[in-house]
Amino acid sequence: MAELVGPRLYSCCNCRNQVALHDDVISKSFQGRNGRAFLFSHAMNIMVGPKEDRQLMTGLHTVADVYCCDCREVLGWKYERAYEETQKYKEGKFILEKSKIVMENW
Repeated sequence: MAELVGPRLYSCCNCRNQVALHDDVISKSFQGRNGRAFLFSHAMNIMVGPKEDRQLMTGLHTVADVYCCDCREVLGWKYERAYEETQKYKEGKFILEKSKIVMENW
């Protein structure tokens, strides 16, 4: 009998709470606070913190840190607003740091 395997996804490195689907990865070439990061179209089982303006490598953005809803680990941030026209595609998207997530069902 064949074993059923669920979708490939990413989980919190601390508590293994599922936070994103592999199918929602837009790019793997972003920079987080602690190294490489992935840009996702959606994230789940997270909490979004207060908005703040942050000067990032690509200019000024309004962002909100995102936390695992189970263990409160900071996983990355959500782009709320981009001030530069070339960066508008990031609005509403999520950065999850590679060091904060683990792959499941690969």
